[in-house]
Amino acid sequence: MAAQHYERTGHPFTARYAEAALARISLEPGSRILDVAAGTGALALVAARTGAQVLATDFSPAMVARIAAAGIPNVEVRVMDGQALALPDGAFDAVFSIFGVIMFPHWRKGLAEMARVTRPGGHGVVATWQERGAATFLLLGHIRRDLFPGRDSMAMPEAVGALSDPDDFAREMIAAGYRDPSIEPVTHSYELDVADLDDPDTLFGMSPDWTSLSDEEKADVVAEVRRMAKGGPVLPVPSTALIGVARR
Repeated sequence: MAAQHYERTGHPFTARYAEAALARISLEPGSRILDVAAGTGALALVAARTGAQVLATDFSPAMVARIAAAGIPNVEVRVMDGQALALPDGAFDAVFSIFGVIMFPHWRKGLAEMARVTRPGGHGVVATWQERGAATFLLLGHIRRDLFPGRDSMAMPEAVGALSDPDDFAREMIAAGYRDPSIEPVTHSYELDVADLDDPDTLFGMSPDWTSLSDEEKADVVAEVRRMAKGGPVLPVPSTALIGVARR
């Protein structure tokens, strides 16, 4: 159920950053591509269109099942821990992780594993959020801080903070085993459909910042979103990612 929900809600938005990441390197038909913590395949499915041979891995069987359901012949899926990839050294021309490795408890190990399986001269590409997440998570965090000052908000994964500065991000990629990193910001706006506020538990339900609120507080949040939308049908939520590209 969570995988299907993410495929319907998060995947279309993260796919825009996946496309931006792919645009930063040149792929050829037959290139060997690894997508680490692939989710429902926002990167893997786009990469497959280039004719590359893509392996999509994720620790969640439900997530990789959604990728497999697409039935694309040049995309293979495997359930795998990105912190300990069961793959040989230097096996891939490019290794990607789009908002994946940043979620790992041992994210530096995840970065090092990405570098290990990248061939010499190949590329590693990592996307992370520059702020406290994106889309509804980012919006909800801002609103909570405005409406309920002093209340603790959802803790972000350690890597999001550690990689939020481009210089720090570059240093971590070098420490993992990559070289010559380039870090660039990419911003897209999540288009929040105001009609979805009629069922806010579906819109915000995956976030502890939502589930920890009382019914009255939830109503206050919904009213604030409607106010911010100024009667319009859509509220844009600008969300900035950093995309790091480096050579092995």
